[in-house]
Amino acid sequence: MKKLSMTVAAMILLMTFTVQAERAQRRMDRQQGRIAGGVASGSLTRVEAKKLRKGQQRVDHIEDKAMADDSLSVKEKIKIEKAQDRQSRRIYKQKHDLQTGNAISNTLSKPAESAQDSNVEGADNR
Repeated sequence: MKKLSMTVAAMILLMTFTVQAERAQRRMDRQQGRIAGGVASGSLTRVEAKKLRKGQQRVDHIEDKAMADDSLSVKEKIKIEKAQDRQSRRIYKQKHDLQTGNAISNTLSKPAESAQDSNVEGADNR
């Protein structure tokens, strides 16, 4: 009877560990998708995306380190969640700033606008 209860407890612990690892991995996958989507839509520059990917690697490293002993303490879970939350906020901020990934068209459109403005000013001076 004791062996059975120990086996059941071990299985529950293993299932809990597996569910937590899968949840963390799904979140990492979603965040990677958000970065890729930001690059595709132009809301992230290449430099921003590179920094965000490096941040994802740091979070992944924290997870790997926490799961190295095949157990995940409450403190480690909290640390991983906080790291993922920080990274999620960084992704949001970078995607919603005014920089765009289409830097070439941004630089080309500004001088054209300036040329039009100077032509208008020149017309007023005649």
